[in-house]
Amino acid sequence: MDEKTNSSLAQDKVLILYILNTLKRDITDSDLFKLISPINNMNYFYFKQILSDLVDSKLVGTYTKDEENENNITLYTITSQGKNSLDLTIDVLPGLVKLNADTIFKNEISNIIDENSIVTEFVPENENSYTVKCKIIENNKTIFEVRTFAGSNEHAKLIADNWKNNANSIYPQILNLLTQNGN
Repeated sequence: MDEKTNSSLAQDKVLILYILNTLKRDITDSDLFKLISPINNMNYFYFKQILSDLVDSKLVGTYTKDEENENNITLYTITSQGKNSLDLTIDVLPGLVKLNADTIFKNEISNIIDENSIVTEFVPENENSYTVKCKIIENNKTIFEVRTFAGSNEHAKLIADNWKNNANSIYPQILNLLTQNGN
């Protein structure tokens, strides 16, 4: 590896540590990639290799969370060793990259949080039967979930898309209906 490549690799590792340290919660690798890639146009495979190196060197920790026995998701977090390493190497990150990271982080994190807080999936039971799950997740915990039946793939997709696009108005209406007195 030449010196330029070593310098770039070090910057990219410090950038990932910097973003993880800035976050106030754990994050999936795909969401972390959404934050990192606009900053320096890092490709996904290179990102995964760097993240794996950081995990192997114990600067980044991982754990698997079982989402109600349905989906296992792997979350990433900076370790105390990673924070110490970041403190020692933060100067490797050019000021312009750091400023760009801070700007993108502020703009993108709310999109990622919103994206993750409204979840929908549909599972085929058989050829003409689908179970559609619509959820709201906050701080990696499901706070609202509704499941319904759909008789076709198109109907299941329509329900899923409507939830994704309109959950902010649907959820309060459902909550209101559930809390009304039956008069």
